[in-house]
Amino acid sequence: MKIKTVGIAGTGLIGAGWAARLLFRGFDVIAYDVAPAAEERLKAQIKTAWPSLEALLGKPAKKGKLSFTTDLVEMASKADFIHEAAPEREDLKIRLFREIDAAARPDVIIASSSSGFLPTNLQSQCKHPERVIIGHPFNPVYLLPLVETVPGERTSVDAMDRAGEYFEAIGMQVLRLKKEIMGYICDRLQEALWREALHILDKDIGTTGDIDDSIVYSAGMRWAFMGSFLTYHVAGGPGGMRDFIKQFDPTLELDWTDLKFPKWNSALETRLVEGCEAQAAGRSVREIEAKRNAILVDMMKLFKKHKIGAGLVLEREMKARKKPASKRKT
Repeated sequence: MKIKTVGIAGTGLIGAGWAARLLFRGFDVIAYDVAPAAEERLKAQIKTAWPSLEALLGKPAKKGKLSFTTDLVEMASKADFIHEAAPEREDLKIRLFREIDAAARPDVIIASSSSGFLPTNLQSQCKHPERVIIGHPFNPVYLLPLVETVPGERTSVDAMDRAGEYFEAIGMQVLRLKKEIMGYICDRLQEALWREALHILDKDIGTTGDIDDSIVYSAGMRWAFMGSFLTYHVAGGPGGMRDFIKQFDPTLELDWTDLKFPKWNSALETRLVEGCEAQAAGRSVREIEAKRNAILVDMMKLFKKHKIGAGLVLEREMKARKKPASKRKT
């Protein structure tokens, strides 16, 4: 069916990011939240996102309509697709899915923005579990194009296929996992790096700024368009990964990692907090966020020029925007 109105359950950072991405592309959004002042915060976050979206894609051809409700049933019953973006508590999400599932039409897909929970658990109390999936985005949702889609044990192939078409229609790159796993793919990789960075900080080897610089000025530049495996494939020389494995121990059974989480202590907490505040150098989070967005827009445009990574997603959407509205997929 044609998706015109998208429901969002939870309007924090992620829910608001979904709303901005959708409204810019002409989708109507009905947002649900019961937190005090949630509607005002949602509108403020959309306002923050808008200049970056225009910088990336130009003026929108048609802006979607935003409506807000504190009635979950109203949201679920009116939506053609639903994003759950509630706080990361599994019991809360299971309850929300049960209630949304009872109110939404049976054909409406319900996608959780969870960053780690198993969809099998989230769909466990639903009468229509086949339409429950994970649709995990990355902050800022309105700019970064990746979405990890994950099936539960009772998720249908049709739901995964239709969700993939919808996500592509809103300018996203779909990473479809073959099966469920806690943390999915990207967050498991980020968690490994986070733990190792905390060990280095805990041992007082470098500051938070030093650790971030080790990524910003080296590996992070390659990761932005090559990832990890392709980077090492090139490092192997003419023989690629085959020669890389011959030159280096692929198991890395060296004293190079402390992947278990370090024991939390006051010194580590102080280094972490004070280090980050020193890096901020008096800038507010809003100022850093604006700079981040401007850089991401420029990077995606650069990647479009070189036809690689997120630039391919941007190029695909720019071509789609030039087509008559009647020929676009939704």
